[in-house]
Amino acid sequence: MAVIEEIRTVGVIGAGQMGNGIAHVCALAGYSVLLNDQDESRIDAALDTIQHNMSRQVTRGAITHDDMMGALKRISKATALTQFESVDLAIESATEKEDVKNQIFLTLRPILRPDAMLASNTSSISITRLAARTDRPDRFIGVHFMNPVPVMKLVELIRGLATSQETYDTSIRFVESLGKTIANAEDFPAFIVNRVLIPMINEAVYTLYEGVGSVEAIDKAMRLGANHPMGPLELADFIGLDTCLSIMQVLNEGLADTKYRPCPLLVKYVEAGWLGRKTQRGFYDYRGERPSPTR
Repeated sequence: MAVIEEIRTVGVIGAGQMGNGIAHVCALAGYSVLLNDQDESRIDAALDTIQHNMSRQVTRGAITHDDMMGALKRISKATALTQFESVDLAIESATEKEDVKNQIFLTLRPILRPDAMLASNTSSISITRLAARTDRPDRFIGVHFMNPVPVMKLVELIRGLATSQETYDTSIRFVESLGKTIANAEDFPAFIVNRVLIPMINEAVYTLYEGVGSVEAIDKAMRLGANHPMGPLELADFIGLDTCLSIMQVLNEGLADTKYRPCPLLVKYVEAGWLGRKTQRGFYDYRGERPSPTR
């Protein structure tokens, strides 16, 4: 069966940082959006975040007040995946755990229309393997948005082995309609951006672990010495140390090269539940007036 030619309604699964950003840009681009999460309070928090972020865009003159009000009206809460029966495209943006994603795809099987497309916002997991667990591998594609979604221009588009040309072509039109720029990536672990970025962060953690420099020194060195807008440890906190670790584990397992071994210190921070900004502690402590290094 051919894929839907024109996408009008988008379902987003996962109302976290990435999911609410995807809902935000889709609604602004004129799509009707259903935003789902297994925790309804997370959907409510996401809607508040979207309104706050759009208000900032209005203040900066990036969008008008009417643009914001129209977009907010196009986003609806979906407390159950059964509400996805009418969507043209479902985008999974759940946690970076393959078993969680597979369970979502299994739940969607009897719900999605036969011609609907299915996409994953995974930042590292094999699109071919994820697609094989669905009932529509030809209508499955990787659409990896960057964080924060409303600000970052790039989207990595990743075809699985079974992804049809129609699905790919429709995905290009969809992503470009959001005002994003596409980088095509082959279906290798972590694709392009995270294949380069996350090992750099892991090396910064090794640099800290081995005592080469402090948290402040490492971040200062990369900001001022390499002209990075954010130091690698500060960036790790922003991404989430659990996400960084998951991607390193995917690289380590998928490429079987010791250079992708996650730093033991990164593992220790995740085991402690110090995951970065979202838990108020990571390489920096965010509970005071200003972030302070935890090491």
